[in-house]
Amino acid sequence: MESRLNINVSAIDYDKTSKALTQQLTFLEEMVHGEDDFVMTDSEFAFGWHFFVLSVNRTLIQKLESIMAQDFQKLKGKTTDKKFLTWLTKNVEKKSPRFKVAIKEEMESSKFGIF
Repeated sequence: MESRLNINVSAIDYDKTSKALTQQLTFLEEMVHGEDDFVMTDSEFAFGWHFFVLSVNRTLIQKLESIMAQDFQKLKGKTTDKKFLTWLTKNVEKKSPRFKVAIKEEMESSKFGIF
């Protein structure tokens, strides 16, 4: 089974944000000749926000990293996963304001126990 990065997404406008994420990741798939490298759950609405999970195949992230080379290394973040979140946020925030992303596994192991 392929390794995946699970991303918690919080958005004010689910339709706009999910569409922008889908467009950006589909573009990335076409660029690196990937196929079916990401899936998105339906949203759950609470506190005025939509919450959903985006699961991205790590091979897609690795292909992006190899194509961008040094530019990828310059992205904000200590790990490849965090750099990918930075890249994704920068490319989607123009199309869908007011959304947040975080690595699901990090949130679940938070010392504050929020999720």
